[in-house]
Amino acid sequence: MTMPAPASLELSHRERLVIISGLMTGLLLAALDQTIVSTALPTIVGEFGGIDHLSWVVTAYLLASTASMPLYGKISDLYGRKKVYQSAIVIFLVASALCGLSQTLTQLIAFRALQGIGGGGLMSLTFTIVGDIVPPRERGRYTGYLSGTFALASVVGPLVGGFLTDSFSWRWVFYVNLPLGIAALVVTGIVLRLPFHRARHNLDLVGAALLVTSVTSCLLATVWASGEHGWGAPLTVGLYAAAIVGAVSFVWWERHVDEPVLPLRMFERPGFSPAVAIAFLAGAAMFGAMVFLPVFLQGVQGSAATNAGLLLLPLMMAMMVSSLVTGKLTTRNGRYRIYPIIGTTVAAAGLGLLSTMGPDTPRTASAAWMVVLGAGIGTALPVLTLTVQNTVETRDLGAGTASVNFFRTLGGTLGIAVFGTLLSHRLALGLEHRLAGVELPAGATVDTLAQSPTAIASLPDPLREAVTHALSDAIATVFLVAAFVMLAAVATSLTLRELTLRGGWSDPAEIGISRPPRPPRPPRPPPPRGRRASLSTSRRGSMR
Repeated sequence: MTMPAPASLELSHRERLVIISGLMTGLLLAALDQTIVSTALPTIVGEFGGIDHLSWVVTAYLLASTASMPLYGKISDLYGRKKVYQSAIVIFLVASALCGLSQTLTQLIAFRALQGIGGGGLMSLTFTIVGDIVPPRERGRYTGYLSGTFALASVVGPLVGGFLTDSFSWRWVFYVNLPLGIAALVVTGIVLRLPFHRARHNLDLVGAALLVTSVTSCLLATVWASGEHGWGAPLTVGLYAAAIVGAVSFVWWERHVDEPVLPLRMFERPGFSPAVAIAFLAGAAMFGAMVFLPVFLQGVQGSAATNAGLLLLPLMMAMMVSSLVTGKLTTRNGRYRIYPIIGTTVAAAGLGLLSTMGPDTPRTASAAWMVVLGAGIGTALPVLTLTVQNTVETRDLGAGTASVNFFRTLGGTLGIAVFGTLLSHRLALGLEHRLAGVELPAGATVDTLAQSPTAIASLPDPLREAVTHALSDAIATVFLVAAFVMLAAVATSLTLRELTLRGGWSDPAEIGISRPPRPPRPPRPPPPRGRRASLSTSRRGSMR
């Protein structure tokens, strides 16, 4: 096996911060590219055409990054964290340059998938490397920095994408990754020291293929069912069937292979299964809120795209601050179980408050409710990585950490697709109800009225009011369902078992570090008989 040595025992707090800065840069790249492209899509379709396939510019990245996360975790456990992490950076940078040079929409989608493969490694291995260089007892505050970076990227992405597209070209949305990625590569290359003991091993290629097939089939079925095809379409049913068969085959195979890509023994560790289940449920609710909040601000309240991004700052700041505070508190008191319980409860309350919004809701109220949601998410999610890292065996540190990110991203991708279907259904019903007997403008249909915020804003007053109220009711339904999903995460968090946070690592032999055996001590010669007798006599005399 290949196991990380406790490098943190040789690193000062300052050296750790230098490494964390490089990791934060890599995480910023991967997280930004989940959202930065969204504001450039109208410009891209204006140049390439193919609006019916435009969503795949975003979906290809999410699919590839989600499917690759567990693979990176296991590969890094086998071959070394630093080498695999830097390979992910190189893949991401090459793909970014190719995306910027794309000449057709098909090329762009293909290169976005390649970029997602690199991004999946950056997102999963960043938290794993923190587990290599920081003992569990001190890990909370460092993971707080990374969670704050993720929150920042999730909200700032559309702002940066809009600015680069308007000021330069949509291609700079991808070119901007190059200097940042090179900086991350240089920093980690210089300061990241992760000594490894190498042993003979085999990579589970069959398990990796089964996992990728199952996950990709499930994601494709959900995305297509909510968009191009229906839930009962033969293609959708076939893909779900392939996902189920792939998942069953994957579990069977992992039980019989020596080096599983996703060791099932992790699910037997106390706290692992609840942690990844919370990550899945909270990820679905969180991504759903982040995607549909801008839709509400633009389509219902008439905000411009840039202003809508700025209006999300309360959510971002609350996530960042709560992540940092939770990390410091975890490091200080060594307790972590309470934070997912509090965080998911607060986040569910925030989603419930957002479900009461309407066209006339004051900005101060919506901002306050976003703060509630952000504070809950920032309190709950960072602790899940720490929980898993403190639960799994050290040989499974990479696979375990990647599992948290994998299930959170999987939940988010599925959540966006399902909530999107719910939004479309509720919007169609609302429009039919509110527009019954209303004469529509020439060429307009119920399906095209709410196609975009610009289309809504161009409608005459009575019609625009009806459409905005229908859209508001549909988005409120999405937030309400997301609140119930988060309540399921609350119930799951109550089953989480807390283990004592270790102040350091176990014996080196337990984590696979090879040290030369100490030479046996020579036997101590027995004392002379006369000396032993005199000592015995003196002891008896002293006892008297």
